[in-house]
Amino acid sequence: MATTRILEALGRLYIGLLLAFLYLPIIIMALMSFNVSPFYQLPFEWTTEWYASLWQNDQLIAATWNSLEIAVITTLTSVVLGSAASLALYRYEFRGKKVLQALLFPPIAIPWLITGTAMLIFFFGVGIGRGLFAILLGHVALALPYVIVVVSARLQTFAPELEEAARSLGANQWQVTVRVTLPWIMPGVIAGGLFAFAVSFDQFVVSYFLSTPGQTTLPVEIYAAIRKGFTPEINAVSTIIIVVSMALMLLTARFFKFGGEK
Repeated sequence: MATTRILEALGRLYIGLLLAFLYLPIIIMALMSFNVSPFYQLPFEWTTEWYASLWQNDQLIAATWNSLEIAVITTLTSVVLGSAASLALYRYEFRGKKVLQALLFPPIAIPWLITGTAMLIFFFGVGIGRGLFAILLGHVALALPYVIVVVSARLQTFAPELEEAARSLGANQWQVTVRVTLPWIMPGVIAGGLFAFAVSFDQFVVSYFLSTPGQTTLPVEIYAAIRKGFTPEINAVSTIIIVVSMALMLLTARFFKFGGEK
C-alpha cells in the first residue's frame, strides 16, 4: 500500500512538472505582455501599452493577416483535396495504390529545411518564384499528407455495409457520400483541418525560403523583429494568438467528440 501511494505521488509530481515545463513559459510571456517595462524588469506594473503599440505596428499586423489568410485557404484546400483523396484510396483498388500511400509519409518525416530548399528551387524552375502564392502552394503541399493520413485512419473504422444499405434504398453515390460517409468521417476531417491550420500558421522554414520583403508571414516577421531587437509587442500578438487558438480548440472539443459522437 505504501509503495502504491509513493508511485501515485511520483506520478502526480511528474505530470505537474511536465505541465509546468509546457505552460509556465507561455504564462510568463502572457504576463510580460502586460508589464510596463520593455526589459521584463520587476516589480510588475500593469499596462496595456504594448497592445496599443501592436495596432500601430503595420508590418506585424500585415504579417498576421497574411498568416491567417494563408492558413485558412490552406486548411480549406487541404481538407477538400485530402478528404477526396482518402475516399478514393479507401473505395478503389488501382495499380500503384500501395506506393502512393507509402509516399504520403516522407513529406511528414523529411526535415522542413530540405523541403523548403527543394520548393524554392522548384518554384523558380517552373516560373512561380517567391511570394504569398508560392507560400500558399508550399503550405498546402505540407498540410495535405496530414489530412489524408488522419481521414484515412478514420475511414478504417467505417463499415462498408452502411454504404451498401444506402444504395439498396435508392441513394446515388453523391447522396451516399454526403449523408452516410461524410458524417462518419467528420471528426477525422475536423482533426485533419486543425492539423493543416497548425502546420500552416506555425510554419517558419518554408515561409522563410519563399517569402519576399514586404510579403511575409507572422513567424518570419517575428524572427526578423527578434534579430533587430525583441519588443513586448511580440508578446502581445503571441498572447492574442494563444487565447484565440485555445478558444477555438475548446469550442471544437465542446461540439465534437473525436470518438465520433457529436
